[in-house]
Amino acid sequence: MGGKKWSILVAIFILLIAMEAAIAQGQGNGNDKGKGNENGKGKGEGSDDGKGKKNKKDDGKDKKPKEKKPKKQRDEASDYDKMSALPSGQERGFCRTNTTCEFKTIVCPSECAERKPKKNKKKKACFIDCSSSTCEATCKVRKANCDGYGSLCYDPRFVGGDGVMFYFHGAKGGNFAIVSDEEFQINAHFIGSRPQGRTRDYTWVQALGVMFDSHTLVIAANRVSHWNDKVDSLTVKWDGEVINVPTDGEAEWRGNGDEREVVVERTDETNSVRVTVSGLVEMDISVKPIGEQENKVHNYQLPQNDAFAHLETQFRFKKSTDKFEGVLGQTYRPGYVSPVKRGVAMPMMGGENKYQTLSLFSTSCKRCMFQRPSTIASTEEGLVAQY
Repeated sequence: MGGKKWSILVAIFILLIAMEAAIAQGQGNGNDKGKGNENGKGKGEGSDDGKGKKNKKDDGKDKKPKEKKPKKQRDEASDYDKMSALPSGQERGFCRTNTTCEFKTIVCPSECAERKPKKNKKKKACFIDCSSSTCEATCKVRKANCDGYGSLCYDPRFVGGDGVMFYFHGAKGGNFAIVSDEEFQINAHFIGSRPQGRTRDYTWVQALGVMFDSHTLVIAANRVSHWNDKVDSLTVKWDGEVINVPTDGEAEWRGNGDEREVVVERTDETNSVRVTVSGLVEMDISVKPIGEQENKVHNYQLPQNDAFAHLETQFRFKKSTDKFEGVLGQTYRPGYVSPVKRGVAMPMMGGENKYQTLSLFSTSCKRCMFQRPSTIASTEEGLVAQY
């Protein structure tokens, strides 16, 4: 019995000595005077290296992450590399990375073997669409459809995003916001004539001014005395400089904005182009005259020395239209109800006072949403016709 008591006492004594040693070791490793860090490596790589000081890797200063330059936006649908055509003449495109049809080859149908046929008036073009869920090419006409959604033709007649047709006469020599949101704005310059006895102007759109970021793109019909289909009466300016759109090869001009690619391609030998600003808008634009017969039928009473060349345009937007403003833009908003009178020959849209701007490059209208940098001048000398 006595032997068991002694054994128990010895065990307790040994346990107390062991606990004291553990406590002493913990004080050496974890207190502010010790040299080791909390993870036991003794190299001071933790947040507290045992000397009461923070190490160099965590000096308490927030380092600013490096700013990445924004990638230039490309239109996903046309983001492909052109491949050699098949023996049948059918053209092909290889979709690039980060597209819906990534690394797939799309072949043009036999019905429209070419992407850019020379005779656009009679032949449809092949449209290679790398954003398509089916990854197939389709045949399309590359001209404005004046009865289609987003069209602006004639004197001037619109078809809105809601499918409702209306007329907006504006004013001779006036400029009006056609589309405006926080990222871009498209203004139109109106030309016109008012014969004796009329209470309003006959008007047509002579020029379009597209503004985005700090850039401007202008497409204008030249003033001509007598119309000739074989003479190009279309002028295009990028940031104030006239650009030359080639008539051979790919028949296109490409430019880069800060983040967006701009493409102007001919859709006929003269007077017809497709304009694309990636991520914003695509426009099919043609220059048309007022012919002698049309002048008589509508009793425009236009002078014989002026063809009144004007633009026929169809817009297709590449971004959300939920907050659009403008004569045409407003018709794309969800829940929009057109105020024009239905069932009449010429349903009229008002709002000149809401959408009129000071110039082709002005964003000063009451409903305009886009704001240009203050350092950019608002001038369009030599492009708009003052009549």
